[in-house]
Amino acid sequence: MKSTFLAPSLLSADFSNLATAIEKIEVSGCKYVHLDIMDGRFVPEITYGQTVLRSIRPLTNLQFDVHLMVEKPEEQFESFAEAGADLITFHLESCVHAHRNVEKIHSLGKKAGIAIVPSTPICMLEELLPEIDVALVMSVNPGFGGQKLIPSCIKKVSALDQIRFEKGLSFLISVDGGVNQQNIEQVFFEGADIAVSGSAFFSGALKWESK
Repeated sequence: MKSTFLAPSLLSADFSNLATAIEKIEVSGCKYVHLDIMDGRFVPEITYGQTVLRSIRPLTNLQFDVHLMVEKPEEQFESFAEAGADLITFHLESCVHAHRNVEKIHSLGKKAGIAIVPSTPICMLEELLPEIDVALVMSVNPGFGGQKLIPSCIKKVSALDQIRFEKGLSFLISVDGGVNQQNIEQVFFEGADIAVSGSAFFSGALKWESK
């Protein structure tokens, strides 16, 4: 049976008490915590950065899944690696030299992921799939929490899963955006390994045990 993982997004946590949010994620049995880094340019809002990562890194052994929704992400790799990231994911749409970026992340001893927004077809990722650790399918337009999942994005998951099977590749497939109790089983059924959830998880509306 394939392993599936829930990765709660810290974006929806109570920022006045991040220690309690981390504890809730641990108690739920999750392996990952998803950290959405926004710069106010690639996406409209600004969230948090390396200082927050450094402050919470001593609190937990959870895998820090850092999602860089920023322009020029290559300028941030080293500092986020030093701050405690385990997996660093950047957007294909935010850079030209994606392969070089993957190599840079790996040279820092970290896992590398590439994310695509809803308007980007998976064919843009195909040359890079043998090199990456995670392919992140955005199922909402990035920049805000609490959005509804765009159903057509789930077709990308099944297509990536088929490519992975046919080519014998080992990258994981992650889905981020609008994941809730009503659609999480479909997300995993279509081939996802990791489902990112923010508001549904922290509100208590989503119950899922990583398997």
